[in-house]
Amino acid sequence: MHKVKVSPVILKGTVSVPPSKSAAHRAIICASLAKGKSVIRPIDLSDDISATITCMKNLGADISLDGDTLTVDGTNTFSTAKTVLDCGESGSTLRFLIPVAAAGGAEVTFVGHGKLPERPIGVYADCLPEKGISFYTANGLPLEIKGKLRSGIYEIPGNISSQFITGLMLALPLLDGDSEIRLTSEAQSVGYIDMTTGIMKDFGVDIEKTDFGWKIAGNQRFIPQSFSVEGDWSHAAFYMTAAALGSEICIDNLSLASAQGDKECVEIYRRFGAEITENNGKITIRPDKLAGIEIDAENIPDMVPALSVAAALAKGRTVIKGAARLRIKECDRLAAMTDGLSRLGADITETEDGLIIDGVDMLHGGEVEGYNDHRIVMSLAMAAVRCEGDIIISDMESVNKSYPSFFADYGKLGGKTDVVMG
Repeated sequence: MHKVKVSPVILKGTVSVPPSKSAAHRAIICASLAKGKSVIRPIDLSDDISATITCMKNLGADISLDGDTLTVDGTNTFSTAKTVLDCGESGSTLRFLIPVAAAGGAEVTFVGHGKLPERPIGVYADCLPEKGISFYTANGLPLEIKGKLRSGIYEIPGNISSQFITGLMLALPLLDGDSEIRLTSEAQSVGYIDMTTGIMKDFGVDIEKTDFGWKIAGNQRFIPQSFSVEGDWSHAAFYMTAAALGSEICIDNLSLASAQGDKECVEIYRRFGAEITENNGKITIRPDKLAGIEIDAENIPDMVPALSVAAALAKGRTVIKGAARLRIKECDRLAAMTDGLSRLGADITETEDGLIIDGVDMLHGGEVEGYNDHRIVMSLAMAAVRCEGDIIISDMESVNKSYPSFFADYGKLGGKTDVVMG
């Protein structure tokens, strides 16, 4: 891994954020479950999306990429009786595909890298064995599953990652009988669940909302589609931070009609004090005097690293709560942002489920850890807008997980970076 030196500079210009990784995962899986050819574009070949593509290929789908256009033929999906699915470091790939593979009756060994083998999958260990799936794991990965998933009632807590709910939603329509997902507590990250049901509907599969969860009819068929992947709001947050801190940036490929939960960042940055306007699909963010706010991050945990950089330079106190799940991501993101921003001169304190940040006028720069986490690296890079000196960030290549062209796009806005060996 290399380090990257990010020099203080005001950014200005127009940028296109990558296509939504969340939408792309779901569309690739839906297309791979459809008998016939689908076309999905644009696709940005990040490490996580590559993991989902490779896994669906190993389950029998025929997938090819030409430029940014993915052609998927799911006619032979589940034709492979036994396979290994390498999910890389992608939690979405793993959690979506465990029940999908089980629905297809595939005998699968799931493996992963980085922190993924340690991330929770116990929800499936609780509910899948009673529905016909043998589950062999030493508390993580590798995980071996055998058997054919049966329809029925699936009771799961709502206060877990929505990825588990999405995985069941993708799998249950394939079964012979009708099923129901019943939540035993209130759902979190509802926007991601709405995205799942919306994309599945695009591919011809219906899910019925109930008072306590969802009813899912069996024997449904995914129908091949031409699917357009919208811009990613979670990546927009990095540029919104840079703009709020003194830059002027236009993002030209976002939809305010998006079901992405991270779209909420528009209102959060407005509450900080940034000026945000929308015109014909283009979002323009201009700086203004920022003031500290309270943020409930329960439904937008991925936004916290970028938001914490804005908070570090907002006048007064910002309190972020509801973000305990960040401790089991690619790294402990609450600890990582506390460490990184503190080294740069911020006044920041961890709590059990969030951060307390008292704003300062300027950061002084310094050397920080990227913790091999794409969101930590990209967030800390944006802090250079209000630094007196350079920032040197480790683990530069970790951005490949979700946004391989990040530093190139940053440079197009006037950003100055240099690769530092070691």
